[in-house]
Amino acid sequence: MSLKTIPVKTNTPSGTARPVRAKQTLRDRYGDRVFSITATVVLLLSILAVVYPLYFIVIASISDPNAVYEGKVWLFPSGVTIEGYQRILADSRIWTGLGNTAIYTIVGTTISVTTILGGAYALSRKDMPGRKFLMLLFVITMFFDGGLITKYLVVRDLGMLNTIWAVVLPGAVGVWNLIIARSFFEHTIPDELREAAQMDGANDFRFFVKMVLPLSKPLIMLMIMIHVVAQWNSFFDALIFLNDDSKYPLQLVLRNILIQSDVSSTGTTGGDIASYAAAQRIAELTKYAMIVVSSLPLMIALPFMQKHFTKGALIGAVK
Repeated sequence: MSLKTIPVKTNTPSGTARPVRAKQTLRDRYGDRVFSITATVVLLLSILAVVYPLYFIVIASISDPNAVYEGKVWLFPSGVTIEGYQRILADSRIWTGLGNTAIYTIVGTTISVTTILGGAYALSRKDMPGRKFLMLLFVITMFFDGGLITKYLVVRDLGMLNTIWAVVLPGAVGVWNLIIARSFFEHTIPDELREAAQMDGANDFRFFVKMVLPLSKPLIMLMIMIHVVAQWNSFFDALIFLNDDSKYPLQLVLRNILIQSDVSSTGTTGGDIASYAAAQRIAELTKYAMIVVSSLPLMIALPFMQKHFTKGALIGAVK
C-alpha cells in the first residue's frame, strides 16, 4: 500500500486548513493499466484475425502454389509470379462480367436508394394515413418468404427473365434498411421544419428534395454503401434468372472460371496444360487471383466512405 498526499485544503471547525491524504491501493494503481493492456492485446488479435487472411490471399496469389502447399508462404511471398492474374485478365469474359456488374451495381443502387428514401420518409410522417399498417406489411416480409419457386414464377410472369431487371428489382427494397431510414427521418427531421417550409409555399416533394435530402447525407452514404456491396457481390439471382453468358455479372463469371479450372485439374477435360500437376498449379493461382480481382474495387472504395457509414449507422439506429 502506498500513500499519496494531495495538496487540497479543507476548512476545519477551528478555521485552520489541513492537507487531505488520499489512500491508493496497489490494485487501484495497476487495475487500469492491466485493463488497458488486455484491451489492447484483444484488439490487436482481432485486427490480426481480420487482416491476415486478406494479406495471405494477396501474397498467395503471387506465390508458387507448391510453396503455398508446403507452408512456406505465411508472411512473405515465395516464388513470385503473376501468371494467375495474366490468365484471368486475358479472358474476355472477365471484362464483360466487370462491365455487367458495374451496370447492375449503378442501376440497382440507384433504384434501391431512391425507393428506400422515398418510402422511409413517407412512413416517418405521422400524418400519413395507414402508415402503421403499411409498416406491418413490410415487417411481415422479413419473417415470411414465398420461396425460390414462387419468386421465379413471379419474375417469369412479369417477363423479366434474362434481363437486368431480374437482377436489380427482386431485392430492391430491403426492409431493414427501410426501418433504419425511417428512424433517421423521425429523429432528425423535425415537424417544425416542414411546417415552416409549408408556410413559405413549399409542397411535400419540394420539401423532401430541397431540405430533407441535403440534411440526410450520412444516411444516403450509408444506403449507397450497403447496396453497392450487396450488388457487387450478388450472383445468386443472376444464376437463377439469367441464361445468357454475355449478361453474367463478374461474380458468376469468376465462379464459372473456377469450376472450369477445377474440372481441368482433374483431367476430365482437355486443355493447353499437359500434366495434372501443372493444371492443378494453374487452378490454385487462378483461385487466389480471382478473390483479389473481385474484392479489390470494394477494398479501394470503402475506406473513403467509412466515415459516412459509421455516422449514418449511428444516427439511423433503431432506438
